[in-house]
Amino acid sequence: MTITRIETGERMSKIVKHNGVAYLCGQVGAGETVADQTRDCISRIEALLGKASSSNDRILQAIIWLSDMSDFAEMNAVWDAWVPEGSAPARACGEAKLARKELRVEIIVTAACDT
Repeated sequence: MTITRIETGERMSKIVKHNGVAYLCGQVGAGETVADQTRDCISRIEALLGKASSSNDRILQAIIWLSDMSDFAEMNAVWDAWVPEGSAPARACGEAKLARKELRVEIIVTAACDT
């Protein structure tokens, strides 16, 4: 059994790969609006997926936290434009207090990857 950890720090790894699955740490983004933050967050996810030998059409599951569920439609507009047609992952979205008050969205992704 091989476990590969990528960009590992004292507290966490940004990516953990095992058995053809990549687990990404939660990603947040910069920007004033939830749409801006979602776009930035997605660009960070894309970069990590690339490092994990994966892509957005191989996402198995996404967990999305919003600081305010009233941002749901705005976040979904960005998300829906990014996810390839026919490749929608299993997904959950909920409201949570995020690590900093200016954060409006955090996304956690699990994806199939090359070993």
